[in-house]
Amino acid sequence: MEPFIRNDQYNFIKAQIQTVINGHATVNGEDVLSAIKSIAEERVFTLFTDMSEEQKQLLHPISQIEDKADGEAFLAQLKPYVIPFKEVTEKTIKKLFPKVKKLKLPALENLDRRDFSYLGWNDYGANKKYIVTEHNQKLIGLQGTFKRVHDKGVCALCHGIEEVGMFMCEKKGSSQDAFIKRGNYICQDSQKCNENLTTLDRLTDFVERLS
Repeated sequence: MEPFIRNDQYNFIKAQIQTVINGHATVNGEDVLSAIKSIAEERVFTLFTDMSEEQKQLLHPISQIEDKADGEAFLAQLKPYVIPFKEVTEKTIKKLFPKVKKLKLPALENLDRRDFSYLGWNDYGANKKYIVTEHNQKLIGLQGTFKRVHDKGVCALCHGIEEVGMFMCEKKGSSQDAFIKRGNYICQDSQKCNENLTTLDRLTDFVERLS
């Protein structure tokens, strides 16, 4: 069976598993617990359209999970079916940011491409942040200034409450010499942000507004 689960969908499934585990730990009534399991399973199944019977069988055991060990075992079975992010090389990244002369490159060698929906890294020396993601079936690069803040806040991409910073980039305006600055608060740690992502909607909106 080919991979069919995106990273954000995998994270969403993980969140539903935690809901089921919490239900077992806190709920006494069987009817309530059964409802929690049914809702979790329904939410997971609605992530996918036109599922094969094999895919359904892979996802069905979510309703049988009772504790952390069950959840971890289930997620381990799903991991091979997570779609990896497009392969990115140093050459690819340099092509996406051709105007950056001293581009700080991320460490690519140890990345599991199944673990992220976008590739992001910081150049704190230059107060910059870089994002590589797929949009309209092709890789694009966003670069902007990045100013860290000391208090935790809500990330515009993952909606997690994390250490964030203001990512700001310039976009060409309607006239030839006009530029518009746009940005938002996003996670300082892009790896943590990717772990929090349970939908691509906000990431897509962010890219469309800034690119």
